[in-house]
Amino acid sequence: MGSNKKIKGEDTLPLNSSVTLDLSHQVFTTEDVFWMERAIQLAHQAALQDEIPVGTIIVRGSEVIAEAHNLKEQTQVATHHAEIIAIEKACQKLGQWRLTGCTLYVTLEPCPMCAGAIVNARIPRVVFGAKDPKSGAVKTLYQILNDPRLNHRCQVVSGLLETKCGSLLSEFFLNKRKRSNLDRPD
Repeated sequence: MGSNKKIKGEDTLPLNSSVTLDLSHQVFTTEDVFWMERAIQLAHQAALQDEIPVGTIIVRGSEVIAEAHNLKEQTQVATHHAEIIAIEKACQKLGQWRLTGCTLYVTLEPCPMCAGAIVNARIPRVVFGAKDPKSGAVKTLYQILNDPRLNHRCQVVSGLLETKCGSLLSEFFLNKRKRSNLDRPD
């Protein structure tokens, strides 16, 4: 049998481990950690393409339904956030717009557009890494996923691998500023 030991938010565990993670009174499973690590890999892919490093994965049970990273710069389409792309892929794969039974993992707190898409897709559970102080619409600025005036609410788990997710974004923007400063004439 597995252990009920709690671990720190930045530890990485094997998928089949029965250890849980307790962070700010939220319990994360080892599966949550596994899927968030995959979302972080997708965010790294975005950064390599000079996209804001946000990765999203949608799973149902242990099956990957869809995964994506930001593509706004590459496609020059304002709505090509990782969450929107993943939701569209998931709907196509399942042949329906209701994504009931799915969990969406994303490295950065969804913005208002993405939170609205999550509500409209009826995704029951969302797990995100870093908070977004400028456009976070799940916990930071707005609470769209739990607004009682809307027809659907989600279970929200926040802060999973937050430092790792936040560092990826911070490093991306720091490097972008450094490159921008190098391009300036003296």
